[in-house]
Amino acid sequence: MANELPQVATIAGVDSDGSAGAQADLHSFFMRGTYGTLILTAAVAGNSYGIHDSQVMPLSFIDSQFKAVGEDLKIRAAKTGMLADAAVIKNVAANLQKYDFGPLVLDPVISTKHGNMLLETEAFETLKTVLIPMADVITPNFYEAEHLTGMKLRDKDAIIKAAEAIHDMGAKNVMLKGRHDSATQTEVSDYVLLDSGKRFWLTGPYYDTERKNGTGDTLSAVITAELGKGTDLEDAIRLAKHFVDTAIAHEIPVGHKFGPINHWANPLVQPKTDPQA
Repeated sequence: MANELPQVATIAGVDSDGSAGAQADLHSFFMRGTYGTLILTAAVAGNSYGIHDSQVMPLSFIDSQFKAVGEDLKIRAAKTGMLADAAVIKNVAANLQKYDFGPLVLDPVISTKHGNMLLETEAFETLKTVLIPMADVITPNFYEAEHLTGMKLRDKDAIIKAAEAIHDMGAKNVMLKGRHDSATQTEVSDYVLLDSGKRFWLTGPYYDTERKNGTGDTLSAVITAELGKGTDLEDAIRLAKHFVDTAIAHEIPVGHKFGPINHWANPLVQPKTDPQA
C-alpha cells in the first residue's frame, strides 16, 4: 500500500559541509526509522570554519516543492529550520495551511548558540507573529528565548517565565534549551512546558567540545521523527535529548574546527510500516 512508511519533512536550508541544517535533519530522520523529505529554503556555503556565502530559494520554487511533496506523499510531521527572511516565512506558513504536513516542530533559527542574530528585524517579527502560533512544539536555544521574550535568563525562574511567555505567543509546547557555552559548567538543563500543563527539567552532561554543529537541528528533527511515528510528545522530547547528548559525547573527526555531532553513536531504528495508513 502506498505511503505505509512513516514520512516526515524538514523545511530548511542545506549546509555544504553537511554538519547542520537539512543534512542533520535527514541524518536524524534516517536514524529514527522514518523517511525524510526536504523543502529547500536556502543553501549555505560553509565549513567547519564558518559560513562564507548563502542563497535563498525563489518563493515559486518553494511553492513547487510543497506541491510536489504534498500531492504525492503522506507527511506525518514536519519541522522548520533556516527560513532566511520574512517573505520565506510567510510563504512557508501559507503552504503549511494549504498542505497537511501533520504536527509542526518549529526550530526558530534566530540566533547562534553564542547569541549572534541570524534574522533581520522584519523576519524576526514575522516569525513571532505568523509562524510561532502555528507551532505544535518550539525548541528555542537559550539566546533565541532571550530574543523572543526580551528577557535576560539569569536563573531558572527567569527561564520558566520565558517558556510561559513563548507559550503565550501561541506555541502549544515549549522546549527551552539551556545555555551550553561555558567551560566551567558540568550540566545542561533544558526546560519543557507542555500544553497539558506538565512542566519538567531535562538535565544532561555538558561536553566541552567544539564539535557541536547541528545539535539544535538534530534535537528538533528527532522530535519530528518520533511524532511522525506516533510517539507520545513527552517521550519524543526525552528521547531527543538523550539522542543529542549521545551524539555529542562520541566525537567524529570531520573538519578542522567546529565539527558536526555523531548521529551514528545512536542505534539505528529500523522503519516500521503502518497497515492502517
